[in-house]
Amino acid sequence: MFTGLIEATCRVISVRRSSIAMELTVDLGKLANDSKIGDSIAINGVCLTIARLDGSSATFDVSTETLTKSTLGGLGTASQVNVERAMKATERFGGHFVLGHIDGTATIKKIDKHGDFADITFSAKPELLDQMVAKGSVAIDGISLTIAGINNNSFIVVLIPETLQKTTLGKAKIGDCVNIETDIIIKTVKKQLDKILPKEQKLTMEKLKLLGF
Repeated sequence: MFTGLIEATCRVISVRRSSIAMELTVDLGKLANDSKIGDSIAINGVCLTIARLDGSSATFDVSTETLTKSTLGGLGTASQVNVERAMKATERFGGHFVLGHIDGTATIKKIDKHGDFADITFSAKPELLDQMVAKGSVAIDGISLTIAGINNNSFIVVLIPETLQKTTLGKAKIGDCVNIETDIIIKTVKKQLDKILPKEQKLTMEKLKLLGF
């Protein structure tokens, strides 16, 4: 499990593709000092397992399912990625519960900069937006962020200077595609309520409020 607090941005060393999978090698830098084969590492929010470790170079096997669900298939040599090692039980928990299981992707629609801050609007499919709520959490390329606003086809997050400096979103451009993992708590609540509510009724914010949420 992860927290969505990015430890470093790292460089992709190589990408080797086959018809059914991909082999991804990333220079973990100093993060490799406390890593070993078999460890879980979040690369742009995707939970991967270290298959080989040579110095600071970690190699991961990426399955077809992961390539289908995420943006990892678009990585190339020298791409920068957000990296977070699995959290330790002995450390302070920040961010939110991030599993590293991507629900889908979203596209940057608009970037509004306000000094050192930035508001970024992402367009996303309805099935992703249905799992989000305003002021709730979302992991974007592995970064734990708060949803500032949401409508029928997009959502907005506000980025502070620290996030822009320490993650790949600082160099993001309109049209870029990102990995999205919605909050597991919201997904769990929605699934249970979908079982309770009549099938012909769609779960809405109004119904959630009537049910006491």
